[in-house]
Amino acid sequence: MTDVLAPLSLRDREAENRIAVSPMCQYSCERDGLATEWHRVHLGSRAVGGAGIVMTEATAVEPAGRITPYDLGIWSDEHAAALEPITEFIRDQGGLPGIQLAHAGHKASKERPWEGHVPIQPDGTDPHGASGWEVLSPSPDAYPPFDGDRPAMRKADQDDIEGVIEAYRAAAERSLEAGFEIAEIHAAHGYLLHEFLSPVTNTREDDYGGSFENRTRLVREVVAAVREVWPDDKPVFVRISGTDWLDDRESWDIEQSVRLANDFADLGVDLVDVSSGGLHPKQSISGGPNFQVPLAEQVREEADVAVGAVGGVTEPEQADALVRNGRADLVLVGREFLRDPYFGLRAADDLERDPDAAANAWPAQYRRAAQR
Repeated sequence: MTDVLAPLSLRDREAENRIAVSPMCQYSCERDGLATEWHRVHLGSRAVGGAGIVMTEATAVEPAGRITPYDLGIWSDEHAAALEPITEFIRDQGGLPGIQLAHAGHKASKERPWEGHVPIQPDGTDPHGASGWEVLSPSPDAYPPFDGDRPAMRKADQDDIEGVIEAYRAAAERSLEAGFEIAEIHAAHGYLLHEFLSPVTNTREDDYGGSFENRTRLVREVVAAVREVWPDDKPVFVRISGTDWLDDRESWDIEQSVRLANDFADLGVDLVDVSSGGLHPKQSISGGPNFQVPLAEQVREEADVAVGAVGGVTEPEQADALVRNGRADLVLVGREFLRDPYFGLRAADDLERDPDAAANAWPAQYRRAAQR
């Protein structure tokens, strides 16, 4: 029986275990989107801490795709060069470095969460003087802001759509140069690709709106562009919101997610990372341990693709049960990795039947603390 400490093979890459660091925004760049020492320590410590896969935060494919002025970016060669030492360190610790490629769409141009997360208008600034910008949306009037007045917004035209696709393609090429082994496309949490997927935010009447085929067109074109430049021996992931949690209206739901996951498999996607929500302030969502796992489980059962589960995973035994019981192929751990950078090593301690093997999972520099 496969457990969470078992290796995970995807194409020609193998993760040492099935525990991944979920993408988590840090909002810790300067205003240029370049990785800093914060990112190197933050991501590197989770690699030391035993994660089989270490995924960056949402990394903007163009400047207007940032959530805040302080988001990580990958829109130039300079950005790739700043990330290269981080990927090298993660690999040196035995982890697979992954990058989440993202565009915030109409949830862009905001203050950092701890400073209010209020939208910044194009002619305005945040508390530190960083300027806002016009944001991109599939539809002109479909976005209810979570806090404050929404920023100036433009409905994406055909040139914008083609530009987004090309930005993802170029970002994937730069990610490869930076040494990443996994590329994940962010199509969840109410950001641009999710905005196109959901009829709540997509009211277009052209080839990118209306039917399921049309609403999913942009993300499929982005996946095809990334897969075209990403090597055949390296995996591609996509993160989706399994549901909008908006049962009172026509919205994105798990049945459409399953259908899209099968389309992704045909396009060469290796794993679908199933999260949920983030689109609308009126979402009706109950949290708690494993609260999103049933969504991942249904995708795994009904689509021909590997699946990652995320949400409310805080204990090694809990993560192990998800894999042992066939509910997910990979467990992505978010907030618990913030509380405990060594969650992966703790899992090895708690779950490994051979005490010597558990101790040897720790870096040699730390092993004296693991031996009992």
